Amino acid sequence: MALETSAESPIPVRTVLRLVGDWIGRLGRVWVEGQIAELNKRGNAVFLTLRDPVAAVSVRVVCPRQVFENAEPAAANGARVVVWVKPDFSMARGSFTLSAIELRAVGIGELLARLERLRRTLASEGLFAQERKRRLPFLPKMIGLICGRDSAAERDVLQNAARRWPAVRFRVEQVAVQGPFAVEEVTAALQVLDADQAVDVIIVARGGGSIEDLLPFSDETLIRAVAACRTPVVSAIGHEQDVPLLDLVADVRASTPTDAARRVVPDISEQLAIITELRSRARRQLAGRLDRENAWLTGIRSRPVLANPAAEVTRRHEQVLALAERARRSLAAGLDRADADLVHTRARLVALSPAATLRRGYAIVQRGDATVVRTAQEVSVGETLQVRFVADQLTVTVSG
Repeated sequence: MALETSAESPIPVRTVLRLVGDWIGRLGRVWVEGQIAELNKRGNAVFLTLRDPVAAVSVRVVCPRQVFENAEPAAANGARVVVWVKPDFSMARGSFTLSAIELRAVGIGELLARLERLRRTLASEGLFAQERKRRLPFLPKMIGLICGRDSAAERDVLQNAARRWPAVRFRVEQVAVQGPFAVEEVTAALQVLDADQAVDVIIVARGGGSIEDLLPFSDETLIRAVAACRTPVVSAIGHEQDVPLLDLVADVRASTPTDAARRVVPDISEQLAIITELRSRARRQLAGRLDRENAWLTGIRSRPVLANPAAEVTRRHEQVLALAERARRSLAAGLDRADADLVHTRARLVALSPAATLRRGYAIVQRGDATVVRTAQEVSVGETLQVRFVADQLTVTVSG
């Protein structure tokens, strides 16, 4: 129920604190899960700072020493725990704490089961899909490296990368790689490097450790941050057998920090050997091509038409003269045959001509319509006929 207050009728601090304590007290006892970020033992009490697994918030927990020591398995700084607590608000100090009644450390089996459930959830969203993974640049201008402070992983990556390509450049972000602040710091470093336009690829590296030590690299917040990166990310966490969820969402998974340097940076000696081999192959290809073309040119030049061009012109000239002579003879023979045929045809025409018959003393009798009279019975008395001789003709009348 809200209190009615005003500047003219305010309520004292004690009343506000009492009301807040009453509201908190009505919450009752609850089970709380978190990660121990800070642990201090004082006398019969253990003071814990319990951090939320995902959000960057924490709360103070006061736990009896006996309750803390009876936890199975034993709880330590950085461990995941579930605590049965009673909320407590101190009016005197205006502070909020949780009083622990029972504390249980989250066992390895339960951690693995939770990780498996988270893995299935993220996989169903497509965060681990192969098609969303990007190829690494052949030779990055700058490499972003996220690693522990003064860690062996940092030295492995930097030394092996420099050995492979001495001119390689790094931007190193040193963060906590285990404990309650690891997720927050790694995520922040990842976002800083992803925003840097000069960084072409990001390596997240950490040496080996227990499952609990590597838990930050299976945190949902970090996994989603990696999935949202525009820059390709290489995961190099732990050893070959360690597979945090970061390995599944990263664009490339390296088995070790040394392997990450090998995958991201090309080996200059290998590249020089490849260039030498390619040059040799190109030289052999070019030399072979030149040899083939030279052989072809030599063969062409050795042909008679190119060896003695005048001889070919002479040969062609002789061929033209021979063809012209053949054409002349062929035309002359054709004309002779045509002339003989014409003479023969003329002789036949003369022999078959009616004029030839008339010259032998014959005549042709024709009617007025030029039809030929063949017998005497064909004419009648008084009919006019034409009698044609070889040189002239005459007109006669039939008398009887």
